[in-house]
Parts: sequence; structure tokens; C-alpha cells
Amino acid sequence: MTEQREASEDAVMTRIGQAVILLHAGDREEARNRLAELWAELDEDGDSLHRCTLAHYLADAQDDPADELAWDLRALIAAEGLEERLAERPPPGGAEPYRAVRVFYPSLHLSLAADYVKLRRPEAARLHLARARAATEALADDGYGNGVRAAIARLERRLAAEPGQGEGPPPRPFPEQSP
Repeated sequence: MTEQREASEDAVMTRIGQAVILLHAGDREEARNRLAELWAELDEDGDSLHRCTLAHYLADAQDDPADELAWDLRALIAAEGLEERLAERPPPGGAEPYRAVRVFYPSLHLSLAADYVKLRRPEAARLHLARARAATEALADDGYGNGVRAAIARLERRLAAEPGQGEGPPPRPFPEQSP
């Protein structure tokens, strides 16, 4: 039974990955449709990791900044649910799963900050940038961690330099998220 569940969970991540490949290849509509279909299949009480990952990529597939924000908020809520679940029932292996969840927060808050900039809500953007910056301690000193830190710094500079603070569409913090 456990092997069946693990295979099923791998299948969900595989399907997310396949849709993300479409997204990065520029087929936003097909990616959005596949991700939305998978979201509909997940139970509200389904695996928080799947929900977090799926919502994070669904945000990237949106054309409307308000829809993008809504999906990024869902991703953050799912990450918080995953952290709560791990705190209640720690898996064998100690604190490593906690660190793994904390690695999500810089990127999730960075995405929310970028959403708020697009929506011309600079104060909300600054709040999430501060949260992203504070959460970077969980990031490793590797390509991913350095990329997230650099994207945070770019968005911080952009907000600090702009007199209108949030006017017009910002550059995406991650090149692979470009429309």
C-alpha cells in the first residue's frame, strides 16, 4: 500500500513537471489547463507539497496579475500547512524535512512581492520582500539559493529606485517565469 501511494505521489510530481516544461517552452495556455486539471483532482486535504508546488506554478501560468496573486497566496498557505503537518507528526530523520519546507519561503514571498508590484501595491511588495529576505537563511549557497537572493536584491533595488514605486509591470524575478 505504501509503495502504491509513493508511486501515486511521484505521478503527481511528474505531471506537474510535464506541465512546467510546457510553461517554460511558452505554451502557457496548455500548461495552465493541465495544471488546473491536476489542481481539480487534488483533494483539499491532499498532500501540501503537491498543492504548494502546483499553486506556485499555476501562478506563473496566469495572465492576470490578480489571478497570479491568488495562486501565489494558495502556494504560501499550502507551504504553511506542510510545515504545520511536519511539526505535528515529524517524519523519521530529524529536522531535515523542516529545512526543506523553509527553503520554499524565500521564493514564495518573492513571488508575492512581484505580484504586488504588478498590482501597484508597493507597501505589500515591501512586506513580502522583507519576509523573503528574512527567510533566505534557509537557502543553501548554491545556484538556486544564489539565484533567489539575487532576484530579491533586484526587486529591492527596483522598488527603492522608482519614484512611483510599483508603476508599470516589473521584470519577472526569475527568467524562466517570463511570459
